[in-house]
Amino acid sequence: MLSPEDAQDRCQALLVRAQAAGATAADVVYLANGSQSVSVRLGALEDVERSESEHIGLRVFAGGGSASIGSTDLGDAALDELAARAVAMARLAPPDRYAGLADAALLLRDAVPALDLDDGGEAEPQALRRMAEAVEAAALAVPGVTNSNGGSASSGRSVFALATSHGFSGAYAASSHGISASVVAGEGATMQRDHAWASARHAADLPAIDTIGREAGTRAVRRVNPGRMRSGPMSVVFDPRVGASLVGHLIGAMAGSSIARRASFLLDRDGAQLFDSAITIAEDPHVRRGLRSRPFDGEGLPTAPRALIEAGRLSGWLMDSAAARQLGLAPTGHGSRGGSGAPHVATANVVLMPGTLSPAHLIADIDEGVYVTELIGSGVNGVTGDYSRGASGYRISGGVIGEPVAEFTIAGNLIGMFAALVAADDLERKHGIDVPTLRIDGMTVAGD
Repeated sequence: MLSPEDAQDRCQALLVRAQAAGATAADVVYLANGSQSVSVRLGALEDVERSESEHIGLRVFAGGGSASIGSTDLGDAALDELAARAVAMARLAPPDRYAGLADAALLLRDAVPALDLDDGGEAEPQALRRMAEAVEAAALAVPGVTNSNGGSASSGRSVFALATSHGFSGAYAASSHGISASVVAGEGATMQRDHAWASARHAADLPAIDTIGREAGTRAVRRVNPGRMRSGPMSVVFDPRVGASLVGHLIGAMAGSSIARRASFLLDRDGAQLFDSAITIAEDPHVRRGLRSRPFDGEGLPTAPRALIEAGRLSGWLMDSAAARQLGLAPTGHGSRGGSGAPHVATANVVLMPGTLSPAHLIADIDEGVYVTELIGSGVNGVTGDYSRGASGYRISGGVIGEPVAEFTIAGNLIGMFAALVAADDLERKHGIDVPTLRIDGMTVAGD
């Protein structure tokens, strides 16, 4: 894996070759990852993995067309061939009037924000094994836990670099650390499993290992011997670990590419009041040590905090440069890059801001409803907003969370669901998308 500085140099070297081969414009991305993980089950070593990857990707524009190509060989001869092939491919490609580099006037020119994403090292395999053993032991120690799917710990580091032919060059490194446990509770037909996990940029920011293990064990025990829900309309309350998926559907529908293709349930709703005025959804790519923080986007544009939803109102689309040109708007710094191909939209550190009610007060007036802790399947139509997913969780009766329930479906339409959404006050910031407990009245539950 190259250092960020050396990665920038390799990107610049490939840019020079692309321009010499005839490219009128080009950009180069470098991506490298190194990670290791250790898994144990019932105290015995289950798996040890080590992976390393390094990739350089070139996108060129020539003769009105564009082409992307990549390689894992960073040697001079390989870069020569990469540049020549990419330009030859671009000259044969059909023209695309929307494709191209970002406007040079919009590029990040200031100093790259210092986000402290890299703690400088990876844990030793033996240390990871001790962590995996400890998290599993804590889960198994919870009364009622009868078996284990395993405990695991991981550590890794990545480097991203981007250089463009019109003047941008930047790179950064980021570390990652994670720990998880999955266990089984109960016997025979009553058995249930559950898990808990945590991840952080810096190892020092991980929660206590015992806390993660006990959380996994407690969750599994609570789910033993689930009942069934009746069918009908009722209030659905989403646990924070599944409620974040609702924001994910919103973000997907806000992508400029989806709007340009007229393939979004938010079409023609720019500026519309989607949520209650108490709801604000904010994004901040500059969170120090944030799991999705980044100092610049995949086109070299600056990133900045913004409200996706402000006082319930949709603030606009999320756009890379191509989608912005197609819509006649400005890019928003949400371009993201893989090893090859054009940019796509990605967000960073999104939070649905908390409300004023505790979770207990949020559900206190629900005579009959369900508290969802797991969602199954992907029955969401991004064009119409129709929503239908399998679920499990706990029955709500008389304003109190009761016995576990499973094998039911919750359904609605995301436009109506967003309008009815109410947030509790229990927000915790620990993932890429974070939400408090969420309540939506009037959803359809299909059970017995």
